[in-house]
Amino acid sequence: MSYEVVGITVLWIFLFGYIIVASIDFGAGFFSFYSVVLGHENKLHTIIQRYLSPVWEVTNVFLVFFYIGLIGFFPDAAYYYGTALLVPGSIVIVLLAVRGVYYAFNTYGSSKENNKMYMALYGATGILIPAALSTVLAISEGGIISVRAGKVEIGWVEFFTNPYTWSVILLALVSVLYISAMFLSYYAKRSRDEGAFEILRRYALAWSGPTIAASLLAFVEIDRQNTEHFQRMLDHAWMFVASFICFLIAVYFVWSKKHLGWSFILVMLQFAFAWFGYGRSHLPYVLYKQINIYENFTNDTMAIALITAFVLGLIVLVPSLILIMRLFLFDAKYVRGGSAKKGG
Repeated sequence: MSYEVVGITVLWIFLFGYIIVASIDFGAGFFSFYSVVLGHENKLHTIIQRYLSPVWEVTNVFLVFFYIGLIGFFPDAAYYYGTALLVPGSIVIVLLAVRGVYYAFNTYGSSKENNKMYMALYGATGILIPAALSTVLAISEGGIISVRAGKVEIGWVEFFTNPYTWSVILLALVSVLYISAMFLSYYAKRSRDEGAFEILRRYALAWSGPTIAASLLAFVEIDRQNTEHFQRMLDHAWMFVASFICFLIAVYFVWSKKHLGWSFILVMLQFAFAWFGYGRSHLPYVLYKQINIYENFTNDTMAIALITAFVLGLIVLVPSLILIMRLFLFDAKYVRGGSAKKGG
């Protein structure tokens, strides 16, 4: 396997990890505010906070690794994407700062009273951040970025009037809520909180349909936006079929209230098949047709150093995340609220 393929694979793994972990985080933020609006706060807030408290500080590590690796492996990405992502990237940074402030005050602050305005900002960031980040996928299909007289120009009119852009944003939004609801329903069941479980189970089932509908819409729009990419996706159709099968089984498990741990594993497999199928069919381009993994790759020395660093990063990061979950999320006392009584 060439350095180019190894490099893009490692990046894609980090981005997939971020999609799963961040989706739970973002969706939990939205559901936390939504529970306040609907009067379910007493049933859901404890479960959501019990999940967020030990995990929120780790989430963005995956994203940082990805962006550093993207520029390191493909230096031209900074030239093209730097201008294109200036606005959405700045918005994401501000929104992440808002979430960080909320987490800090909510977790370590002396006052535990929830202010609805702050909760509304927190919930809104859970929707706006994935919407802003998803624009990268829309831009990567080409037709938005052009180079004239050595200057990168962004066709913002084409970007905002392009149906594919909005299909990707819609898919990002519903996927975040679906992934989060599926995990939190499992976590509530593990916590033996039947009230929270029933509410979150309904959320999971409610967002399952829109997730598949949005996925189909994105498929149709990819065909219109980039026919070449769509044909390559058809070449790897088995991956998307496998994704759909995992979706059906996961939803059935939640509907029947059985094997909820397996249901979330199937959700991860569902998105893994779809994500890596999309990424594989997108090759050899990072940005159609301006960044090619073979033509715009870094030198071999830098590639070896980056691959080594990133593989070591995975070796440290993934076990660390699992350890955090075992020590906190799935600890018998913590998962049933024991730590919460001690102020944890």
